[in-house]
Amino acid sequence: MAEGQIKTILVAEDDPETRLILQQGLVRAGYRVIIAEDGEQALERFREYKPDLVLLDVEMPRLNGWEVLERLKSGWRSRKVPVMMVTGKTSDEDKIKGYEMGVDYYVTKP
Repeated sequence: MAEGQIKTILVAEDDPETRLILQQGLVRAGYRVIIAEDGEQALERFREYKPDLVLLDVEMPRLNGWEVLERLKSGWRSRKVPVMMVTGKTSDEDKIKGYEMGVDYYVTKP
């Protein structure tokens, strides 16, 4: 990617308030933000926009974040894109599951 090119971040989050907070913060920081409201839409947007980073909630309609992560990490191109779980799931078991499935970062919502 050329230096100076705006990076694209896919935000997959079903909660409108959380989605807006993430979107506004990232846009202010200079990123191009693509929004997905459920797991199916996240995969569609990923294929369409080829983001540089994915912020992924776990509990979403249609496909949950685990299913989306599994599909992203199984593709030969998509597995190279970093994925950050941004979720309310705070248990150690969920964090371990995320890292075992290939998530790059795991951040819990307050």
